[in-house]
Amino acid sequence: MHAVAYLNVDYSFVSSLEKFLANSKSKASSRIPDDTVQNDATEKDVKVLDDLITNGEELRNFGDGNWVFSPLRVYDLLWLFHNTYKETSNLTSNGSPVHRLIEQHSIDYWLWADLIAPETERSLKNVVRVYKQEEADLFYIPFFTTISFFLLEKQQCKALYREALKWVMDQQAWKRSDGRDHILPVHHPWSFKTVRKFMKNAIWLLPDTDSTGNWYKPSQVYLEKDLILPYVPNVDLCDSKCLSDAKRTTLLFFRGRLKRNAGGKIRAKLVTELSGINDVIIEEGTSGEDGKAAAQIGMRRSIFCLNPAGDTPSSARLFDAIASGCIPVIISDELELPFEGIRDYRRVALFISSSDALQPGWLLSYLRSISPAEIRQKQMNLAKAFFIFPSNTANGS
Repeated sequence: MHAVAYLNVDYSFVSSLEKFLANSKSKASSRIPDDTVQNDATEKDVKVLDDLITNGEELRNFGDGNWVFSPLRVYDLLWLFHNTYKETSNLTSNGSPVHRLIEQHSIDYWLWADLIAPETERSLKNVVRVYKQEEADLFYIPFFTTISFFLLEKQQCKALYREALKWVMDQQAWKRSDGRDHILPVHHPWSFKTVRKFMKNAIWLLPDTDSTGNWYKPSQVYLEKDLILPYVPNVDLCDSKCLSDAKRTTLLFFRGRLKRNAGGKIRAKLVTELSGINDVIIEEGTSGEDGKAAAQIGMRRSIFCLNPAGDTPSSARLFDAIASGCIPVIISDELELPFEGIRDYRRVALFISSSDALQPGWLLSYLRSISPAEIRQKQMNLAKAFFIFPSNTANGS
């Protein structure tokens, strides 16, 4: 999945959602009839749907053989979220604006926005949205789990989670498969946490699998079932002109929280190892637009960007580095990357074991030994829009 990105476009899910909510009422009359149930589906409802889906599967599998798309039924849960969505001035635990944290976990919003967009504007062309449950292979639950967690008060959020859970589990499609063909975005470790054990059979969209078990339980999360999706970058995309104009005089750059839990404890150790080096910048991050600008400037002036583990093995910083044309230096032994089965991250990044990185002098000696030719090649690979960034419309990613 690739999308062309333009620097002058507002990629914010907040403004995109506001525009959608403002226009959705005028389009309500043209909506296709809803085949979901408002109360608990009966055994008869489930049997009828099961027969219809089985017949459809047989037709696709043993019919003309030309079926090449993945039919996806997108539930309509916007009504559930509409009345609780609001702007907030709340801050995260480190003083960052809540919306900035939500933005980096907003991949579920952009997927939903693409799925509901007119076909001519969609990016995921190989996924066909269908409007009858019996035509679907998969069911997408577009409930904004992360957005709700950060925008709502704790008890209000829990109540909304329970309402969403009940609505989904009441549907005949869920009862038919016990949720195994349902897709649920859970892109922040805290999102949907109070009720997600009831949906452990569903396909979860995650930032990582968190092998520590601190955030996602091993019995609920595993790669055979779930899918890892990228963070949305917090920085602007450095396009080809930006990349060619960049003067990268810093060898290694890191800006962020220096003290983290679990696997992220390596950050404090790296600070001790890398402090006081002339062409290395390791600094505590700050909140707000000034903090974002400082991180963006620092990455665009650096050859390598340090990407150690955070509270979980992954970090949005990896995708900030990719967007900035800065070669990521990944130090996270348990990290699982998005789509790594079809994306070779070695083309754009360096992978360093924690044990090597903490050997006195080893990391910087290794980085200085990398030839200019190899650096240029990785920078060229980064410039080829290696990964997914929000598209030039408010509806896609």
